[in-house]
Amino acid sequence: MHLPDGTIWPMPICLDISEEKALEIEKLGYKQVVLRDGEHNPIAVMDIEDIWKPNKSIEAEAVFGGDLEHPAIQYLNNQTENMYIGGKLYGFQLPPHYDYTQLRNTPQQVRDMIKSKGWNKIVAFQTRNPMHRAHIELTKRALDSSPDMNLLIHPVVGMTKPGDVDHHTRVKCINAILPTYPSKRTALSVFPLAMRMGGPREAIWHCLIRKNYGCTHFILGRDHAGPGSNSKGDDFYGPYDARDAAVAVQKETGMNCISFEMMVYSPEDDCYYPQNEVPKDKKVLKLSGTEVRRRLKTGEEIPDWFSYPKVVSILREAHPPNHKKGLTIFFTGLSGSGKSTIANALCEKLMELQSRRVSILDGDYMRKLISSELGFSEEHRNLNIKRIGFISSLISHSGGLAIAAPIAPYKVSRDFVREVCSEAGGYIECYVKASLEVCEERDRKGLYAKARKGIIKGMTGVDDPYEEPKNAEIVIETGSLSVAQAVDQVIEYLYNEGYILKDEEIKEEKLL
Repeated sequence: MHLPDGTIWPMPICLDISEEKALEIEKLGYKQVVLRDGEHNPIAVMDIEDIWKPNKSIEAEAVFGGDLEHPAIQYLNNQTENMYIGGKLYGFQLPPHYDYTQLRNTPQQVRDMIKSKGWNKIVAFQTRNPMHRAHIELTKRALDSSPDMNLLIHPVVGMTKPGDVDHHTRVKCINAILPTYPSKRTALSVFPLAMRMGGPREAIWHCLIRKNYGCTHFILGRDHAGPGSNSKGDDFYGPYDARDAAVAVQKETGMNCISFEMMVYSPEDDCYYPQNEVPKDKKVLKLSGTEVRRRLKTGEEIPDWFSYPKVVSILREAHPPNHKKGLTIFFTGLSGSGKSTIANALCEKLMELQSRRVSILDGDYMRKLISSELGFSEEHRNLNIKRIGFISSLISHSGGLAIAAPIAPYKVSRDFVREVCSEAGGYIECYVKASLEVCEERDRKGLYAKARKGIIKGMTGVDDPYEEPKNAEIVIETGSLSVAQAVDQVIEYLYNEGYILKDEEIKEEKLL
């Protein structure tokens, strides 16, 4: 938690490089390296002082608590390279950005703004979510804590928790509610941070950052910088662990923490109370983030007591209900299981029942058109599936409906497809399940016969594995179903999940 000189610093900031790059640097004796962004713009020069192989297990346990499902630990284990490099930096420029340029203020620019306004007390509020009425009430209470207090709304516009509302939508929502604040005591500046969702350590880190921006106070509430719970329902951190950790080191950070309990709504009084200040026998209401996302997904009402109508309207535009968003239906299964036949039949039925444009990405055609240079090694098969997933995500992102029907034998590439397509819209994995015997009986192309004779090598199901999906949304047993019945099974799922509407639901929607 502290640097060798005793300075409190809770969050390691490490630059990772590949083992190959580390060997190259050491072999050629480089003393400096240029750091570039994704567009190859030079950002800084680093003096090479250290190159080392980190113990990721120790880092995960010490910084984030060790739960392998923690998003920061997943990133550390799955995306971070195996070597770290460190040294003194000489900056060239900040990474260029082209959105919210008037709001992307550096710490020095914020301090200059504070000085120009004559502010002496400034409380910062960080959020990675749209601001609803509870957030507004909380920040206004902080603002009212002193007649000379001023408010800096400082939303994150970098990496946050997977599944969070995108930063463009967050900032639009905040701009919509900004007029409710006293203009002379409130400022908005966006904050380019890659959050680690590190709970207690991250809360302390946020305090130090806000001190650098010139703030004197920082708002801390329930589950600050927390990633929620794991698949077993166990919280990664306690609800107030982060807040209490930051409060405990206020003297070291030099940041005054303004602590809040969770805000709840009293319909009788038409106002919000901190949970620990609710008058006796008062009924209170609250909506969880999960419930709000569910209502956005289904199109159900989000009440005015929870959020301003302008904010809800922005959220609905960015996150339309299932029947208005793009969708990927991804079929996977052995050759001969019936994927392509069902996919083509489903395409026809969907064009009858709904208005999205439907595109079929058949495995054989994708091989010929976009992956003709690839072979059938595990690496090449995974790359082929990732390409199909990426194209599907583009179709979905544009509001279309993509139907993909490759074999997709490996879990790792199916997981990639799920991730990229879920970010773009809806995603449904359909496992077309048929025994190898049934598939061989249907072998119109004669592939299995050739594989049995040794003419074809690496045939999925014969001498190459098929990793059976464990969490597919739909499992279609084609050994006992007709094509029409298989299509009906998918259509029924789409109705149940709201991806297509029945006639009576369409009539109701038009009346709204």
